[in-house]
Amino acid sequence: MAGHKRKKKRARGGGDPEADEGLHASLGPDGGEKGLVVAHHGVAVLVRFETGEERQVWLRPAQRAVVGDRVRVGGSRLAVEPAHGVLRRRDPRGRERTIATNLDLLGIVIAPEPREPPGYIDRGFVIARSAGIDPILVMNKTDLDEGDVLATRLTEIYGPSAAVLCVSADRREGLDSVFEALAGGRLGALVGPSGVGKSSLLNALVPDLDLRVSELNRGSRKGRHTTTTATLHELPRGGFLVDTAGFKDFIAVDVTAREAAQAFPGFEEALLEGCRFRDCVHKTEPDCGVLAGVAAGTISERRHHAYLQLLAELESPGGRS
Repeated sequence: MAGHKRKKKRARGGGDPEADEGLHASLGPDGGEKGLVVAHHGVAVLVRFETGEERQVWLRPAQRAVVGDRVRVGGSRLAVEPAHGVLRRRDPRGRERTIATNLDLLGIVIAPEPREPPGYIDRGFVIARSAGIDPILVMNKTDLDEGDVLATRLTEIYGPSAAVLCVSADRREGLDSVFEALAGGRLGALVGPSGVGKSSLLNALVPDLDLRVSELNRGSRKGRHTTTTATLHELPRGGFLVDTAGFKDFIAVDVTAREAAQAFPGFEEALLEGCRFRDCVHKTEPDCGVLAGVAAGTISERRHHAYLQLLAELESPGGRS
């Protein structure tokens, strides 16, 4: 990311810190087996341990754990470690949801057809960067006629801010770039609106993909299949990828105007020049680096207008922040 200083924002993970405090104490500083949550089944989670074994662990009432959480398990007890890189959103009913934790990278998947909702990419950048997650763009369906035109446009707008990967899941083209982005054991997630081919991309990246059932009934211990639960998959060339189904649009959680001002894609070079005020949100402030960039033509008025629209969402009463 050119000119953007990645924030190491400490964020809470899927667990309940107060509820887990006693478990951490009872397990001891090195007690229990260390593992990683790879699937969430409502009242239980599937944990992959360092030995490679996977085991279902039941959650205590009101205990929370999500995909990506690092945990320690002792017997039937599970303690969730503090997390960073937390991807959160609000659902259509306004309820806060934690999707995954400990993410290093967020792949925003788009395609020439169907196109993403207005502001989708910008909102994804801001949410990812505010959580200390590196965003990249993954443009799928390069085989479509409009693919080259869209790839050029996206590279012009977002290329200075992040990697723009052009792939075709159906033809299995460009997949090496995705594998390289997650090399070294990085944990990433793919998000994208319905129809962009995210499932096809996952199938191309993960051989013999077998999505698990999501919700279990504590009484019957049976589950039903759903596409609304995140699941973690290990890639054959290293790294991990979280499938985050149901991301039709981003609705920001706990993103401030100041964070949006620092994280919006396309402002990186202007921010290096600096603004007079540390809390500048690039609206009407004097000696604003971004406004100077707009005046000089290095930042387009259209991009600044897109930023102002996102800022209005965050600042509105009962809005998305």
